[in-house]
Amino acid sequence: MDFTNVSLTALRVLRAVVEQGTFTAAATSLGYTQSAISRQIAAVEQAAGAELLERRRDGVRLTDAGRIVMRRATTVLDGIEATARELSGLPGQGGTVHLGWVPSTGAVVVARALAELRRTDPDLHVIGREGGTPALARALRAGSIDLALLSSVPPFRAPDSESPPLVLQTLTERALCLAVPAGHPLARGDYVDVADLRGQRWITSSSSGEERLMGVWKGLDEQPEIVVTARDWLAKLHLVAAGCGLTTVPVSLAPVIPPGVRIVTVRGGPQEQRRLVLARLPNPPQQCVSRVAAGLHAEALATTTALPPPS
Repeated sequence: MDFTNVSLTALRVLRAVVEQGTFTAAATSLGYTQSAISRQIAAVEQAAGAELLERRRDGVRLTDAGRIVMRRATTVLDGIEATARELSGLPGQGGTVHLGWVPSTGAVVVARALAELRRTDPDLHVIGREGGTPALARALRAGSIDLALLSSVPPFRAPDSESPPLVLQTLTERALCLAVPAGHPLARGDYVDVADLRGQRWITSSSSGEERLMGVWKGLDEQPEIVVTARDWLAKLHLVAAGCGLTTVPVSLAPVIPPGVRIVTVRGGPQEQRRLVLARLPNPPQQCVSRVAAGLHAEALATTTALPPPS
């Protein structure tokens, strides 16, 4: 089969598989059956005369041939999408940036940066999406997004082990704080001792897997009592305001803390450090991508410097 005859559908399927990490997730995102996904991948691999994906237990990874095809496929698909936007009267690709971010940054850093960019760079068209750090790293590799705001925890490893390494720029690094109900005994001061957290009830971000304890102070020396799980940060904070329990919170969310919640720091034991990292592929960025990156950097710094230092 001649590779010049590969269909756009097959290229879109390849990008979705790389971005989502598995055939099953790609099928769900595209509304296809898994067998249809497999047929499209088989077709594009037959046309390339090489395996494009390494099938592993933890998902798929691009082979050397796959990286070549994916790089070219991204250019083709982006060109088709740019043509559709121009035909419909929307801004062209030259002013379009695809941005991804982790949930904790959307309410303040991303929202304020995009508002400022709309004022200073009205020609920019930013298309955004929220996701977890692994999914956003895959989206960068697949060419679905140009920039990603990622969260990094100690020991601050790269978000993936793929080659070439992503370009990572640390925007901020701060310790997590604790969100407590305003009427809670722990809300009486600006800080609490880690020993005071024993016997408390906790609100976490997920109910299963490694994420189960996100929201619990990791220096806790007992099995935590988890009473509520919720993925949305603002939902968790409103649950704190309702007196349901405590949760950890990045200080960047301090400007949108709802009434009825106090933010306190924790003394004793290791601090829960978090980095906000801006990631992109190592190829030279377009000017519009650099303008969005600069806007996010400025807003992240402004948000951090406006907050009081940890006690």
